[in-house]
Amino acid sequence: MPARTRLAIAATVIATVAIGLTACSPTASAPSDTSADAASEGSAISAERCELNKAAGKINFLTGYFYQASASILNTVAADELGYFDALCLDVDIQPGTGDTGENAQLLASGQVTFTGVGEQNLIQAQDNGIDILGISTLSNVGLEILMTNTDVKDLTELDGTILGQKGNMPPAVEAMLTNAGVDVASIQQVVVGYDPTILPRGQVDSLTGFISNEPNLLEAADFDVTVWRPYDFGVPSSLGTVAVNPAFAEANPTAVEDFMRASLHAIDYCDENIDECVEYASVLSGEGYDVAHNIKIWETESEIITENQPDDRPIGLVDTANVDAISDFLVETDQITKAPADVQSYFDNSFIENIYDGTTLIWPAP
Repeated sequence: MPARTRLAIAATVIATVAIGLTACSPTASAPSDTSADAASEGSAISAERCELNKAAGKINFLTGYFYQASASILNTVAADELGYFDALCLDVDIQPGTGDTGENAQLLASGQVTFTGVGEQNLIQAQDNGIDILGISTLSNVGLEILMTNTDVKDLTELDGTILGQKGNMPPAVEAMLTNAGVDVASIQQVVVGYDPTILPRGQVDSLTGFISNEPNLLEAADFDVTVWRPYDFGVPSSLGTVAVNPAFAEANPTAVEDFMRASLHAIDYCDENIDECVEYASVLSGEGYDVAHNIKIWETESEIITENQPDDRPIGLVDTANVDAISDFLVETDQITKAPADVQSYFDNSFIENIYDGTTLIWPAP
């Protein structure tokens, strides 16, 4: 079923988050007193484990999309600024990615990057192209890609013969959703549009592709009312907040991988309770032009998705192996890879997440 929400636009989408960023950005202000569990170096870890993590050397985290307040980005930025990595004796450097998941995968496989954010589907495609990277965590099976319509559309089949706006290609997940809903996709006229989502409520298109934490929130801010349709609700598999690691680094430094994820996941609860502070960290790193209010909404939206769709018996961050199989099959069905890999589960390793939880409770401080 569609998710109904009030949506609206504030200024240019890309300028909001895709601003020119550099690796040499200034650091944010000191953490508040409420982050008392992140103190001096090694304070959350044994001396022996501290030495192991120090031996791992510099750890480079490449974000999925600049310093946008998305899941896996903002919590990692916050973990760094709050001193969580220091408390686990990890030397972490955060670099802003451009949104090019293919480039991120190549940098990761080559060892120029230690960790990065990619979707499970992107990771499987990378492996299909001979790019060896290892998935170690996913925050949700609910992906970000969506289709928006005006509120008078009650069934997706009403889009037959209408105009759909997209950013260069129809997202496969959206197309699969339309197909699953019985839409005659061939009858839809697809037009390439820019980044102003008000073209939908202004009637220039009848439907518009986007991301659930971006365009809907921009539209809501300007009091436009639209309906959001999620592929997840139509049986289309996807993922949110997947983190991948360089396999050679993971094999050589298992405690560093565990504790990198421990700190990043530990920061999620902190950011849920102190969202203004966490987004300010990202804003300072980004520099002038960062839309704080919009990025607060991005985090709130994605955090809500993670919480609402998290199974009670599964720790946050654990990869759902059944979802991996479903995505692999989906990629074959939509001709994004030639055949389903026989060993697709080997592209992911849940042991690092399993080792940092007691049941569904994150272990902090570390052993």
